Amino acid sequence: MKKFITFEGIEGSGKSTQIKLVAEYLSQKNVSLIVTQEPSGTEIGRKIGGILFDRKNNNMCEKTEMFLFCAARAQHVRDVIMPALKQGKIVLCDRFSDATYAYQGAGRGLDEKFIGLVNDYSSMLLKPDLTLLFDLPVEVGLQRANKRNDNLKESSSIDRFEKETLDFHKKIRAGYLRLLKNDPDRFCLIDANRDVNTIQNEVRQCISNFINLKI
Repeated sequence: MKKFITFEGIEGSGKSTQIKLVAEYLSQKNVSLIVTQEPSGTEIGRKIGGILFDRKNNNMCEKTEMFLFCAARAQHVRDVIMPALKQGKIVLCDRFSDATYAYQGAGRGLDEKFIGLVNDYSSMLLKPDLTLLFDLPVEVGLQRANKRNDNLKESSSIDRFEKETLDFHKKIRAGYLRLLKNDPDRFCLIDANRDVNTIQNEVRQCISNFINLKI
């Protein structure tokens, strides 16, 4: 059975909320799974993430950014994802390689072939079996992200990607939609511009159908 399921989307798309909710639902159905995320799925990845998201690093070279994400992915695949898959568990992952193509490719303008070479080596050629893409207008997503950030005790917790220009985020959304267009059989497109419960019902249906689980 195919078991590697990723969640992707622009800032404020709600994917992190949805992955938590569906994990709880699947656990209640006695599905063996783990929930993880990039780049912070390992201790090393969390340290790398601290560098990547630090707003003080706003002059980071786009290639450095891409290499750091792929470095975290290399550790993540080897320490967390592959061992879980070998144990027969379903892996629910908040972001994976599609994010690199969307953010560093479409957003930063790096060559996709270059990204592909580095990513394939880092990920051991591992690709998601199913990807849920949470899509909504960029303006709505950023508004949600900003509202969430207003509740943070420390403004320094706001990562530097959320502080990027509107044009940057529009490029990312367009990049995700191109990935969907080029690989439609792998993706499940989720309209994220709806209430949490409605979205969750669709997420449950999508994953349950994929793993042949009766709702």
